[in-house]
Amino acid sequence: MLEEFKAFLTKSNALALAIGVIIGGAVGKVVGSLVSDVLMPVISLIIPGGTWRELQWVLSTNPDGTPASAVTYGKFLGSVVDFLIIATVVFLIVKAAMKPAPAPPAPPTKDCPECLETLPQAARKCRACGSAV
Repeated sequence: MLEEFKAFLTKSNALALAIGVIIGGAVGKVVGSLVSDVLMPVISLIIPGGTWRELQWVLSTNPDGTPASAVTYGKFLGSVVDFLIIATVVFLIVKAAMKPAPAPPAPPTKDCPECLETLPQAARKCRACGSAV
């Protein structure tokens, strides 16, 4: 039974998926801390001060004047700002970490003197016109 479970983990990539989820959670914590502890204090200098995340559109009030129901669009705007910052940071991290591999060099070629067909360097006869190269 243990061998079947081991085979399942290796053949179905379940182990790789689990590792990806664990690493993703850890990276999420790091990015969240970067946003809340490093970037948001700087951004709060640009965004209007005060309690903009608590902005709301009151639909009805209680008899004592407190909102009974309200659309809290300040929380929504704060979530959108957080998402944009986190998405940008993750994009920059992934872009820096996953640089594309350089393309392999093209194999050496030569041109046929008769028909100008491009041929591999080791060719002795042109595949297009049949002349010796």
